Amino acid sequence: MKKLPFEAVVELHGVTVLRVCRSLLGVHDADDAWSETFLAAMRAYPKLSDTANVEAWLVTIARRKAIDVHRAAKRNPLPVEELPETPTALGIPGADDTELWQAVARLPEKQRQSITFRYLGGMSYAEIAAILDGTVDAARRAAADGLKNLRKNYPGARSQSAPAKGARS
Repeated sequence: MKKLPFEAVVELHGVTVLRVCRSLLGVHDADDAWSETFLAAMRAYPKLSDTANVEAWLVTIARRKAIDVHRAAKRNPLPVEELPETPTALGIPGADDTELWQAVARLPEKQRQSITFRYLGGMSYAEIAAILDGTVDAARRAAADGLKNLRKNYPGARSQSAPAKGARS
């Protein structure tokens, strides 16, 4: 069976693709998704097999374009009626835990850096060792000593002792 010209494909399956787009997106975004579907299909159509199910192929493209629209919408900011008077402290280290950050600032430099890189930066001890020009064991020790000092000197720190043998957690 010979492939139809692309114009005939649009004419034959355009309504079906539009229905799919509208069912997944609603009227406003559906027209754009329909156009994007046929633009993508037009580029790929010459390589499509002669035996392929063209309608199913187009519906798959339309479904993926609808997913793209949903993903893009999630990245857009949401409108609010009124902006807050002052900026929030959300995401600013030390905004709510000033005592903790003062305790961290009082740590010796290597301990402070090891704690910061490990627990705020999520780095491995090997990465920390490379940055601090030391060994992996030294980086691990500095982080452990820093945590020990914080637990000892920060009033809000809880003891992280292991449960006794035979005790249930």
